[in-house]
Amino acid sequence: MEEVPPEREMWWVLWVLAILLALFCMVDVWYFLRAAAVILRAWFQPPVWDVTAEQVLTGRVTPHDIDMCHMNNARYLRECDFARFSLYMRNGVFKAVRALRASMVVGATTIRYRRALCIGEGYELRSRIVTWDDKAFFLEQRFVSTKDGLVCAVMYCKQSVIRSSPDKILQHLCKRKVECPEFPEDLQHWVNFISASSQALRAESGLEEKNK
Repeated sequence: MEEVPPEREMWWVLWVLAILLALFCMVDVWYFLRAAAVILRAWFQPPVWDVTAEQVLTGRVTPHDIDMCHMNNARYLRECDFARFSLYMRNGVFKAVRALRASMVVGATTIRYRRALCIGEGYELRSRIVTWDDKAFFLEQRFVSTKDGLVCAVMYCKQSVIRSSPDKILQHLCKRKVECPEFPEDLQHWVNFISASSQALRAESGLEEKNK
């Protein structure tokens, strides 16, 4: 059997390292690895039949998450992404979206920070679908400290549905018409703000005049 010259082995190693370096420079590799791990874990967990049920993921603030010894503001939104992946996997929304050949995108988010999560502090990320309209699901996600139970941050997310609707997704899952829960007052205020902002931006760009 012919032996591979050491010089050729070294070149292969250098090529692999160069490719990995290019990937880490151009793509957020850790995000996709974490997302894959979260989805895989949710795949093997028991399904949640109540679509509006709250689901909980646990976490801890690591040195990778912090600035100035507390969790970076942007990290909260990143963790919420992963929690929604798990939520949709376990309650069947992802499966229904694929079956209907639809897709979902984040249309809007708002987050309120109440107290910093410090390095080493554990937390629960509690996610649930609050309600929906004809175009989007509306979710609430809470960061609750395991130290004292305080809600350290709360986020609302508008998950827009493309090429389908929340009603069709839920009918596909439940095999029946699902009654839409009422909008809580604070969530309704935020939805009104989104609508007003959209109308103002359309008017600013001249879209309102073009549609008349």
